[in-house]
Amino acid sequence: MEIEQEYLTFILDDEEFGVDILCVQEIRVWSSVTELPNKPDYIKGVINLRGIIIPIIDLRERFGAQPLKYNEQTVTIILKSQNEDNPMVVGIVVDAVSEVYKFDTASIKKHPEFGHKIDRCFIQGLASIEEKLIILLDSKALLNQEELYSA
Repeated sequence: MEIEQEYLTFILDDEEFGVDILCVQEIRVWSSVTELPNKPDYIKGVINLRGIIIPIIDLRERFGAQPLKYNEQTVTIILKSQNEDNPMVVGIVVDAVSEVYKFDTASIKKHPEFGHKIDRCFIQGLASIEEKLIILLDSKALLNQEELYSA
């Protein structure tokens, strides 16, 4: 039996990406953050969301793309790990939220090998729908401090 999984998709630098919807806590419009000193450029700062301090990562910059001026379309997706023992919450800034799609595990293709030059640690696989290819991100890697914050 095929297992279906829902993904929230979003636009980043004209590409469509998806994250496991079970890890999405909420979607917020961009709001200012408290900047922290001595951090990588892609870490925008932190916000206080109902008493929880959440780091905000610009996913576009984390993936090495040019930064974009934030506007009313810019959104922050708050992701929360499913790990009850060590819950990790992080906000990712994306250009715009797109759709929710359901994919069964058989329709998700493995990404091609690119050698060691390209950072694949965040890619879970690729899924196509209506003639477009969606890059599915590995929510566990996005919610892993070691991988998310490593340069």
